[in-house]
Amino acid sequence: MPTETLYGTPVPNPTGGPLGGPRWDREPMVVGNKTYNDVTEDILAPAERLPNIPWLIGFGISGLLASIFIGAIVSGTLITGMGVHGVNHPVGWGVHIINFVFWIGIGHAGTLISAVLFLFRQKWRTGVNRAAEGMTIFAVATAGVFPAVHVGRSWFVYWMMPYPNHRYLWPNFNSPLVWDIFAISTYATISIFFWYMGLVPDFATMRDRAINPLRKKIYGVASLGWNFSNRAWRHWELACLILSGLATPLVLSVHTIVSFDFATAIVPGWHATIFPPYFVVGAIFSGFGMTVTLMVGIRWLFKLEDYITLNHMEAINKILLTTGMIVGFAYSTEFFMAAYSGSEWEGFIFRNRAFGTYWWAYWIMFSCNAFVPQVFWFKKARRSIPIMFVVSIFVNIGMWFERYVIVVTSLSEDFLPSNWGLYIMTPFDWALTVGAFGWFMSMFLLFCRVMPTVAIAEVKSVMDPDMGAGGPANNGGAHHG
Repeated sequence: MPTETLYGTPVPNPTGGPLGGPRWDREPMVVGNKTYNDVTEDILAPAERLPNIPWLIGFGISGLLASIFIGAIVSGTLITGMGVHGVNHPVGWGVHIINFVFWIGIGHAGTLISAVLFLFRQKWRTGVNRAAEGMTIFAVATAGVFPAVHVGRSWFVYWMMPYPNHRYLWPNFNSPLVWDIFAISTYATISIFFWYMGLVPDFATMRDRAINPLRKKIYGVASLGWNFSNRAWRHWELACLILSGLATPLVLSVHTIVSFDFATAIVPGWHATIFPPYFVVGAIFSGFGMTVTLMVGIRWLFKLEDYITLNHMEAINKILLTTGMIVGFAYSTEFFMAAYSGSEWEGFIFRNRAFGTYWWAYWIMFSCNAFVPQVFWFKKARRSIPIMFVVSIFVNIGMWFERYVIVVTSLSEDFLPSNWGLYIMTPFDWALTVGAFGWFMSMFLLFCRVMPTVAIAEVKSVMDPDMGAGGPANNGGAHHG
C-alpha cells in the first residue's frame, strides 16, 4: 500500500491521491521540527538580545533618510514655504498627494491579511500577519504627514477637524479631502486596536520572561493583566473576530474614499466610475508588494525562515499575480472607456499619457505592474527569494509611478492648451519621497526590536500538537491551542 509522509510520519494512502485534503492542510505552517519552546525562543530573540550588525546598518541608513525627510519638511515647507516644491499652476497637486495615496495603499495588505484572511480561517496568515499589521500602521503614519505638509500652513491643519470653535470655521463636508480625514482616522484606529489585541498574549509572554524590572513593568502594563486562562483566550478570540468584522469593510471603503479625491472632479482622466475598484485593487497590489519586500528582509535578518516559510511567500506571490493582472486589465479598460465615451478630452488625456510628455512614467508604471508580476506563473519563481524580492521592488516602483501618472498627467495638460504646464520635481520633492521610506523603515525596524514580529500564540495554534510536544506548551508562554 502506498504511503505518504504527513507531519514527518508515514501514513497509509491507499488511493495515492492528496492526503488530508488540500495542500495547505497537509504541509506544516512551521518547519524545522520546532517545539513550542523553540517557537518562543526564536521569535523573541530579536527583542531580548542585542541588535545584530545588519539591523544596526539598516537602522542607521533608515535614520539618515528619516532625518532628510524631517529636514525637508522643516527647512523647506515650514520655514521657506511651498515655493521650494515643484507644484505650480496648473499642477497644484504634486508629490505630497502622490506619496499620500501611495502610502495609504501600502497599508491595505496588512488589513487584508489580518482581517479578511482571519474571517476565512486561512492558517497561512499566522506567519506574516503581525509584521503586515505593523506595516499598515507605519504606512498610515507616513501617509498622514503629507496632507499636513500639502496644505502649506501645517500649524493650521487642525482646522479641518469638525469641532466647535469661536472662529465660525467648519469643514466643507462636500470636499473629498475632508472625507479622507474621517476614513483614514477610522482606518488607523481600527488597525491599531487590531494590532494591539494580537500583541496582548505575546506581551504577557515577554513579561513573564523579562529579567530587567523596567522591561517587566512595561510589558506587564502592555499585557493588560493577561493570565493565559481559558476565559482570557475565549474573550481574546471573540475580540479578534469583532475587530476583523469591523476592519474588513475598511479594506474596500478607505481607498474608495481616497479615489473620490479624483473621481468626483471633472478633470479628464479622473472623472471615472472605475476609480473605486481600480484604487482598491491597486492598493492591495502595492501593499502585498511591500509585504514581500519586508518579509524577505526580516526572515533573513532575524533568522525566521522556519516561521515565514516559502509556502507563506508563495501564497503572497499568488495574490500579487492575481491583483497584478486585475490592475493591468484596469489600465486597458481606461483606454477603452476613453475611446468609447466619445469625449475628445478623455481620449486626448489617455493618448497623452502613453505617448505624450510623460510617456516614460506611464510605461514604467505599465511594465512594472502589468508585465513583471507575470513571472509568478512559474512555481520556481514564486518560491525563489531573489526573484520575488526583485519583483516586489519593481511593484513598489510601478505603483508609485501609477500615482504620479494619475496626478500629474491630468493636471499638466487639461482642457485649455494655454493653461498647460510642466511638473518637475525639485530636490525637496525628492527628499520627501526618498526620506519617507526611511521614516517608514525606521519605525518598522524599531518595532522589530521591541515586539515579536511573528505572532507567537497564533503560530503555536497552527502547529501539529505532536510536533510541539517535544517542549512544554507553557514554557515561555502558554500555547494557544
